[in-house]
Amino acid sequence: MSDSLTKQITLYVEEHIDSFHTQRFEKLQKLNLKEVLKRKNPYLFKAKNILTAQDLVQGIVDAYLQSQEETLFGTFIEGVAIFVCQQVYGGKKSTTLEGIDLEFEKDGAIWIVEVKSGPNWANSSQIKKMRQNFVSAKRQLRQHNPNTPIIAVNGCCYGKDNKPYKKQHDYFKYCGQEFWQLISGRATLFTDIIEPLAYHAKEKNEQFLKMYAKVINTFTLAFAQEFCQDGEIDWEKLVVFNSAKRNSSTNK
Repeated sequence: MSDSLTKQITLYVEEHIDSFHTQRFEKLQKLNLKEVLKRKNPYLFKAKNILTAQDLVQGIVDAYLQSQEETLFGTFIEGVAIFVCQQVYGGKKSTTLEGIDLEFEKDGAIWIVEVKSGPNWANSSQIKKMRQNFVSAKRQLRQHNPNTPIIAVNGCCYGKDNKPYKKQHDYFKYCGQEFWQLISGRATLFTDIIEPLAYHAKEKNEQFLKMYAKVINTFTLAFAQEFCQDGEIDWEKLVVFNSAKRNSSTNK
């Protein structure tokens, strides 16, 4: 990767990575024990033979935070991808094509991209919607570009897909190295961007871990007081709290 592009990406990451860390910290800071308990599957934790309040609390908090962090970081890394393409091919974030994140021209073709974090991002209905977005976007673009090839891509920032061309629906799924190379023209970009991501990571993570320990300790105490009986988790009470219909006699 050229020194110029390296510097541009590094500056972009340093400018925007703090937003990821700040939002991550705020998500942790605003956690509410009962709200998290309502969103997680108590049967799963029972099946895993969780015996202590701390293990259960830590399990549900970690599961919640992981899903939140994946969403937050997904938004950030998608922004990096769009920025890179802007610098190299004059790409732009689409504002007129539904579901399309990125448009750019390369090798005499118009490329339209839905950017996702990883390859396993969707269920069947979401994939169907993406395909419909591609068909609609192509139709719209052909009104003004009747003779220009239009190539649709599901671009994934990490992972692999050994059969990238989805012939039946006429689009490509480029993951990891192939995706970053597509939008930058550089085969090494997928590893080159790793180092800038560490900017301020240590100090931000130390701040996060202090708050994380406080949350776990506070939630463990509160959980034990409400959902433990004689030193054991009261699973029935927990399941009733999580799943009983409103105004049922068991939930009074």
